[in-house]
Amino acid sequence: MAQSSPLTQASEGSHFAPAGQSGIARPDPSGLSQPLNSEFLYRIKLLMFIRVIFTSLLLGSTIILQLSQMSSPTALPLLMLYGLIAGIFLISVVYVVLLGWMQNPVRFAYLQTSVDTLIVTAIVFVTGSFASIFSFLYMVVIIYTSMLLYRRGSLIMAGLCSIEYGAMIGLEYYSILKPFVMDAGISAVNYSWTSVFYKIVITMVACFAVGWLSGLLSEQTRKTRTELRSLEDHIRRVERLASMGEMAAGMAHEIKNPLASLAGSIQLLKETFAPDPSAEKLMQIVRRETDRLSDLLNGFLLFARPPAGKARAIDLGAALDEIVSLFRKDNTRSDRIHIRSSVTPGIWIEMDPVHLRQVLWNLLLNAAEAIDDTGTVDIHLDILKSNKARMAIIDTGCGIPREQIGAIFDPFFTTKPNGTGLGLSMVHGILESYDCRLDVDSEMGRGTQFTLIFNRIEPSEP
Repeated sequence: MAQSSPLTQASEGSHFAPAGQSGIARPDPSGLSQPLNSEFLYRIKLLMFIRVIFTSLLLGSTIILQLSQMSSPTALPLLMLYGLIAGIFLISVVYVVLLGWMQNPVRFAYLQTSVDTLIVTAIVFVTGSFASIFSFLYMVVIIYTSMLLYRRGSLIMAGLCSIEYGAMIGLEYYSILKPFVMDAGISAVNYSWTSVFYKIVITMVACFAVGWLSGLLSEQTRKTRTELRSLEDHIRRVERLASMGEMAAGMAHEIKNPLASLAGSIQLLKETFAPDPSAEKLMQIVRRETDRLSDLLNGFLLFARPPAGKARAIDLGAALDEIVSLFRKDNTRSDRIHIRSSVTPGIWIEMDPVHLRQVLWNLLLNAAEAIDDTGTVDIHLDILKSNKARMAIIDTGCGIPREQIGAIFDPFFTTKPNGTGLGLSMVHGILESYDCRLDVDSEMGRGTQFTLIFNRIEPSEP
C-alpha cells in the first residue's frame, strides 16, 4: 500500500490484551510505564502545590486549637507541629530542585507519595497517635496516588500506610513510643489488646478498600479519556477526509475525460503515421504516463467515493485466515516476515468480501513494508462490548513519528519512494462506508498497530 511509513497502531489497542507482544509500549495500570508527558508533570506539580497548602492549613488550624488549650506556645507537641510544617516546606523545595533533572517522573511520583505516607504518620503521631483524628489523611494520600499511579500505585501506598500505622500503634501499645496526647487516658496502653488490634485492622482494611476502589475508578477514567480522544481524532479525520473527497471527486472526474481523449488520440496518431523509432518511443512514454495517471485517478476516486459493493454476511475469522494464507505465499515477504494470529471464532460482520480483502491486504502489506529486515506481524481478533468486534494488526517495524500520525490518512501523503499515498486513505474510506473505525498507534523504533472496529451481526444460518 502506498502510504506513509510504517503502519500505525490503534488507540483501542492501548487496552488490547495481547498487545504486549508487539513490542510497543502500552499504558501500564501501575503507571510504571507511563510516558513522560506534560500532563503527568503538570499533575505532579499540582500535587506539590496542594500538599503545601493543605498541610499548612491543616497543621496551622491544629496549632491554633492547641494554643487555646495550652499556656505555653513552646510546648513539645507544638514544637513538633512547627517542625512538621518546616519539614514539609523544605521537602517541597527539594522536590522542585529534583523535578528539573529527574528522568523518570513515575519513580519521582512514587518517591513523593511514599514520603507523604511518612509525613501523615508523623502528623498522626504528634496529634495523638491512637487517639488522633487525622488518620483519615492516609486515605487522602491513597486517593491522589491512584490519580497519578493508578491501581498498583494506590495499593502499594495502602500497604505502606497500613504498615506504618500498625507499627506506630503497636509500639505505642507496648509503651515503646509515647505519643503527644492531650489526655493520657485515651492512649493505646489504656485499651485492651483486642480493641487496639481491631482499630488497626479496620484502618488497614479501609486503606486497601480505598486503594482498590480509587485505583479502579482512576483506570476507568483513564480508559474513558483515551477512548474519547480516539473518537475525537476519528471524527476530525472523517470530517477532513469527507470535505477533501467531495472537493476532489469532481476534479478527478473532470481530469479523467480529457485523459481518456489524450490516450485515444495517441493511439490514433500511432496508427496513422509511419513507424518512426523516436516518435514511437515518445508515444510509448505518453501512453505509459497516461495509464499511470488513470490508475492514480481511479485510486483517488475509490478514496473519495468508495463503491457500495455487495455486502453479505462474512465469518471474519475465516476470511482473515484465508487472506493471511494468501499473504504468506508471497515469496517477496514470506522469508522475512513471520505472521502470527489469535482469532476468537464465531465473529460475523456484513461487508463486501472484495472490500474486506482490500482493507486487510493493504494493512498487511503496509505492516510488512514497515519492517526493514526481519520481523513479526501479530493479528488479534476478539469481541468487544456493544456488539462490536476488534482486530489489531501489530508490526515490529520502525514506527511512525508522532507528528506524522495525524497525516497518514490524508490522500497523497507518503514517505515511501514509490508510494502514491492513497492506500490508507482508501482503507479509511471503505471502512467508513460500512460505519467501521480505524485507529492507529505507533512508537518509533518499536512498531505500529492498526485497530479496526467492526459492527457484529448474528451468525449466518448454515
